Amino acid sequence: MARMVQCVKLGRLLPGLERPPVAGELGQRVYEQVSHDAWQMWLEHMTRLINHYGLVPADPEARKILRQEMEEFFFGEGAQMPEGWVPEGAAGGKGGAPGGKGGGAPPSKGG
Repeated sequence: MARMVQCVKLGRLLPGLERPPVAGELGQRVYEQVSHDAWQMWLEHMTRLINHYGLVPADPEARKILRQEMEEFFFGEGAQMPEGWVPEGAAGGKGGAPGGKGGGAPPSKGG
């Protein structure tokens, strides 16, 4: 049986991650408080950030930015999804992330 967590992002008891996804205190906090579904949402958001801003994950500065964005995505002000929201593709839900939710993005490159 999957380990269950009270997901800080989705506000429900859901299956958690199998292990901390990143090293350090932030990884442990994500492991303890973030569901598998919310982690998948982060991976999609992170991919958009990498592509939009041309980040290179091997670059230490890019990793620092992504860790800051991860913390904001899960634990920042307004990070929790609206009550009743279900991720797209999740059982029993129509899904779709409402605009403006899910954490902030770095400033635009001006394009």
